[in-house]
Amino acid sequence: MNLRAACTDQAAACARLGSPFTAGLLRLAAERLQPGCAVADRLLGWEGTLGAGGQSVPLRLAGALHGLVLSGAAPGLAALYPPVDPDPDGLWAEIEAAFTTHETQLMRWLDSPPQTNEVRRSAVLSAAGHWLTAATGLPLVLSEIGASAGLNLNWDRYALDLPEGSYGPADARLRLAPDWQGPAPPRAVPRVIARRGVDLNPIAGHTPEGALRLRAYLWPDQPDRRRLTDAALAEPPAPVDREDALPWLTRRLADPRPGALHMIFHTVAWQYLPEAARAQGERLIAEAGARATETAPLARVEMEADGGDGAALRITLWPGGTPRAVGRADFHGRWVRWTPADTPDDREGRT
Repeated sequence: MNLRAACTDQAAACARLGSPFTAGLLRLAAERLQPGCAVADRLLGWEGTLGAGGQSVPLRLAGALHGLVLSGAAPGLAALYPPVDPDPDGLWAEIEAAFTTHETQLMRWLDSPPQTNEVRRSAVLSAAGHWLTAATGLPLVLSEIGASAGLNLNWDRYALDLPEGSYGPADARLRLAPDWQGPAPPRAVPRVIARRGVDLNPIAGHTPEGALRLRAYLWPDQPDRRRLTDAALAEPPAPVDREDALPWLTRRLADPRPGALHMIFHTVAWQYLPEAARAQGERLIAEAGARATETAPLARVEMEADGGDGAALRITLWPGGTPRAVGRADFHGRWVRWTPADTPDDREGRT
C-alpha cells in the first residue's frame, strides 16, 4: 500500500470515528501531495506498512500538523482548523506552506508513531476491574503493556456513569459516560495497591512537551476528547518504564503478588508487537497463569481488534485460565457492549 492509499483508508476510518475534519485533511493529502520538498518527498517515499496496522504514517502527518497548530507556530494554518469549516484549497495551501516553513519540526514529529492515550477506554477497564474484584475479593496490582503516558493506568480514579448509576470516586475529575448496552458491572469497589506500565517510547504527559504531543494526536474537531485528556492529566502520573515489553513482562510476572490479583491489560496495543514477540508474550502469560493460586491469582484483560465491529473484549482469570468474551467496544470508547457470559460470585467487599 502506498501513501495515497494509506491516507484514503485512514480518512475513511476517521470519518467512521467521528472526525470529518481529519478525514478531509487526509483525503487532501491523498489527492494533492506532490514531491518537491523534504517533507513531501519523505512521505511519498516511505517504505513498509504505512497504514494503521503498521507505521501509521497518515496519523503521523495529521498529528504533526496539529502539533504546529497547538504550539502557535503556524497561525495561518490554525485559522483554518476547527471550529472553522475550511475551504479545501486554502487549507492545502497552508499545509504546503508549513511543509517548507516548519520542515524541521514536521520531520521530527514524523520520526515517531502516534501515541493516542484514549482515556475513554478506561470505561472497559473499570468494568473489568469491578468484575474481577467481585470474582476474587482481592486488591489489584496493575500492569499495562503499551501504556504510552499511562493515563489509562489511573482508570480507578475516574468515574463511570451508567444508566444504573455511577461507579468510581464521587468527586472524580474525569467522568466517562459511554453508550452502554448490557448489564451493569458488579458493584464491587476495586482497590488498586500498585500500578506500572511499559512502553518503548513513553510520553511524559505532565511536561509541556509531553502534553502537547498527547493533545496533538487527538483529532481537532473532537473537543470532548481534549477535555477528558486534560482531566486525566490532572491526576497523579502513573509510572511507565521505557523498555521492550517482553523483558519487562517477564520481571512483572516473576514478582510474587500474594494476597492480590495481578491484572495485566492492554488496549489496542498487542497488535503492534511483532508476531514472534506476541507468541512469546502469550507463553509468558500462560506460564504465569499456571503458577497462579487462589490467594495470588492472575488476570489478563484485552481490548483488541479482531476484524469485527470495534474491539473485542476478553478477560482470562487464573487459576482456571478460560478466556471469557465479555463484549465489544468502540476503539475510542464511545460505546461499550458489555456481555459477560456469567456473573462472578458475591465475595466479601462487594457493595
